[in-house]
Amino acid sequence: MSEVKIPAALRTEFGKGAARRIRRADQVPAVIYGHGAEPKHVSVPGHELLLALRTANVLISLEIDGKSELVIPKAVQRDPIKGFLEHVDLLSVKRGEKVNVEIPVTAEGELAPGGNLLEHVLAALPVEAEATHIPEGVTVSVEGLEAGASVLAKDIALPKGTTLAVDGDAVVIQVVAAQAEEAPEEGEEEAEGAAEEAPADEAPADEA
Repeated sequence: MSEVKIPAALRTEFGKGAARRIRRADQVPAVIYGHGAEPKHVSVPGHELLLALRTANVLISLEIDGKSELVIPKAVQRDPIKGFLEHVDLLSVKRGEKVNVEIPVTAEGELAPGGNLLEHVLAALPVEAEATHIPEGVTVSVEGLEAGASVLAKDIALPKGTTLAVDGDAVVIQVVAAQAEEAPEEGEEEAEGAAEEAPADEAPADEA
């Protein structure tokens, strides 16, 4: 995984008012945690950070006061309506260090005929990997799987140096049988038949 270099600035103002001012300047308030150090409050260019976060578990090299600090995103808060970044928690990492992260799981292939449905029980797979070699994701083949079949965590091939951080018997993907349309109840059928057979109302004799 390549590193994304982004400049950052230490910040000393906190609270909602300060956060709004930072965002108005096209910056995103962020906090860096990790290695037992005191949390470090920074502001990061919003556009550059937004582009970087398109990659899951992206490795970011923050340039702060002439020094570089490696971080990965841990929690991202977005505006629920407009979707812009409101706040980001970052985890400080070191080269060679192992970290626990979740990587996306993508299914490929066609299920067996029958209109069955594919359910992602785990949309992301918990793994342990070297901080500078976190996989962008894993792909699982579901080709030909029938209803009732499932893919377990231990069935997924992981890149070298990456291990599971979840029980190997955990279900990641399963195939659910398609539900047949419910037949109308007997009472409903009788009512529909009676409505079809009922003759049209005759006009009153005095109006003929």
